[in-house]
Amino acid sequence: MTMNVLVAGSTGKTGTQLVKEIKQMGHNPVALVRESSDTSGLPDGVEQRLGDLTDLNDDVCADTDVVVFAAGSGSGTGQEMTDKVDRDGAKNLIDLAEKSGVSRFVMLSSIGADNPSQGGEMAHYLEAKHAADEHLKASSLNFSILRPVALTDDGRSDNITLGAEVDKSAEASRADVAHVLAEAAVNGTYDGEALDMQSA
Repeated sequence: MTMNVLVAGSTGKTGTQLVKEIKQMGHNPVALVRESSDTSGLPDGVEQRLGDLTDLNDDVCADTDVVVFAAGSGSGTGQEMTDKVDRDGAKNLIDLAEKSGVSRFVMLSSIGADNPSQGGEMAHYLEAKHAADEHLKASSLNFSILRPVALTDDGRSDNITLGAEVDKSAEASRADVAHVLAEAAVNGTYDGEALDMQSA
């Protein structure tokens, strides 16, 4: 069965690679884009669905089997936008996915989101991610939460470490993150799990 996978954050550095991974796996990525989004990095023929995480339509998840939240407000935005996108946007998308009968929701979170009080200058961002993660866990959806360490633009690595063995000072390539998110979305490999991640 070909699955329709809605990708929030589809035009970001990780999101574009995720869309390509889903397509290569024989499934149908649906790219959630804003009117101002640069869609030039998306593969030809990929379905695009207009939507803004700060103001989502109720039917944004219609006809999708899986939703992946790979969006972010960006490091250059203030706390208000972090709250609007990373916390409230994610929570709203979870609620809409639930109402639309989506079977699985995959969350791209961040290392440290399980314990945001230890985040230092990143604490506000991690608190927003934590709130979104907890909201997903409390939903009725099958969920996977991926918490990668510092992201790089390196390519795929031979080994990926998940879970308790992760070195929080290590790095994770966006290509590896996209691969794990795709596996979680399409195959349900990590259903019910919240996992730290690094590239080897």
